[in-house]
Amino acid sequence: MKKLLTSSLLLASATFSMSASASECGTVTIADMNWNSATLIANIDRFILEHGYDCDAELVPGDTMPTGVAMIEKGQPDIAPEFWSNSMKDALDKGVAEGRIRYAGVTLTDGGQEGFWVPEYMVKKDPTLATIEGIKANAKLFKHPEDPEKSAFMGCPAGWNCQISTSNLFEAMNFSASGFDLIDPGSGAGLSGSIAKAYEREEAWFGYYWAPTAVLGKYKMVMVDFGSGTDEKHFQECITQNDCLTPKPTMYPPAPVESVVTEEFAKRAPEVMEYLGNRSFGNAQMNELLAWMEDQQADGEYTVEHFLTNYETTWMKWVDAPTATKIKEALASTISFTF
Repeated sequence: MKKLLTSSLLLASATFSMSASASECGTVTIADMNWNSATLIANIDRFILEHGYDCDAELVPGDTMPTGVAMIEKGQPDIAPEFWSNSMKDALDKGVAEGRIRYAGVTLTDGGQEGFWVPEYMVKKDPTLATIEGIKANAKLFKHPEDPEKSAFMGCPAGWNCQISTSNLFEAMNFSASGFDLIDPGSGAGLSGSIAKAYEREEAWFGYYWAPTAVLGKYKMVMVDFGSGTDEKHFQECITQNDCLTPKPTMYPPAPVESVVTEEFAKRAPEVMEYLGNRSFGNAQMNELLAWMEDQQADGEYTVEHFLTNYETTWMKWVDAPTATKIKEALASTISFTF
């Protein structure tokens, strides 16, 4: 009788402990930023936290600066899944030092990537086109849309921050001497459309772009090596500045993209913190997902099902086996309900 009572108490204690652990997660607010990769990751986090960790997870509208300020000053939202931390690094670091927020993990393992690109099919024909010297030596391949005497370099749209860096690097590498003209595509759609048009016709294209994006998921492009390495100090102090008088060649430094959480949430949900520390994406994979979203005209919530179904080897590394089982069961129920 004594042994039976002891066993019952132990079982009750374990059950209470598990329930307490789940209830500690409680209501979780997740910033749903207004671009596709961020909204996809936010929706993935919501599904996994709800069904894997028994959280009451909800998405709240977000954007980089207002979300960062709100997390530091007001302690909400609890999680910002895709935070481009360079945009307000000093404020974020201060928030960490003051015990208000934490960096929970790296969201994009490659960071945000910027660079000058050419189509993969061109590099397959001539590997030197993966280098700036090869580009300059073959400048005549990149036909200018209006002037047959010049070559085309497709820059960043006017008014975007990247217009400054592309202009400075165009000057630093003396593209004009090789016959290139810096072309303003007019808009983001104009820039991406020029890549699509070139790809459909297998024509030459050379210009600025960034990752992760749906465009680089649809069209295989190769980032051109400047042969300079990366000088982050010069990039920040000169290449990104309008008054850069002596620009020098440097590759774009990757932009850190991290998950940021409030300190209060980090303390009450250690299991979720472990998940966030494991949860990451490579840019090639994210490019694929964004291309799928665009082709299907799918939102973040709908794409979660596609991701969990088709990228199981990715997300199962983020969680332990019991949690993975719960997520799979929830996914199966969702699919059954859909049909």
